[in-house]
Amino acid sequence: MARGGRKNERENPERRCIATGEVQPKGGMIRFVVGPENKIYADISGKLPGRGIWVLSDRKALALAMKKGLFARAAKQAVVVPETLIEDIEAALVRRLVDHISLARKAGRAVTGYEKVKGWLETERASVLIQASDGSERGKSKLRPPHDRDLYIDMLTAHELGMAFGREIVIHGALATGGLTKSAVEEAKRLRGVRANGGGISTEKGTKTT
Repeated sequence: MARGGRKNERENPERRCIATGEVQPKGGMIRFVVGPENKIYADISGKLPGRGIWVLSDRKALALAMKKGLFARAAKQAVVVPETLIEDIEAALVRRLVDHISLARKAGRAVTGYEKVKGWLETERASVLIQASDGSERGKSKLRPPHDRDLYIDMLTAHELGMAFGREIVIHGALATGGLTKSAVEEAKRLRGVRANGGGISTEKGTKTT
């Protein structure tokens, strides 16, 4: 059991959110570090040096951490938190998701256009359906999204999807199974939490320390 537990920790490392106390896999969280001039930086790619401070990828959790001064408490020092921190994180996550979809397109693992997307869905070549958040609800309803919510990406605008596919606007898209698609799904989950208008955050405390 111990060996299995250690292996699981290596494969799915978990961290504690400073805002909610929840312990979650770090893939669904945002890492922060204290940088020059004691400023808090969002380490979206998880590569910046320094001790990590973790918050759920959730707009309300991020707002709570800012409002309650939790970054300073976690860093054990005075820090500067940009007022636009949440908006900056959202923009960075959009760019990462757009880039992942773009890479999938270049690798032949993504397609756009209603008929092509419909064909991929019917032949089960598509594992992920993408639809613009500001597209026609009537038009989008003609394509049935996967039962798994994580396999339905619907938080990008038509213009943002257009950037991923090299067009002005895109309403429908699909991704085939693969490593790039897996990465896109993970980024979409983080963006959904930050961009979402509704939804709450759990206050249930975790039991594992970081």
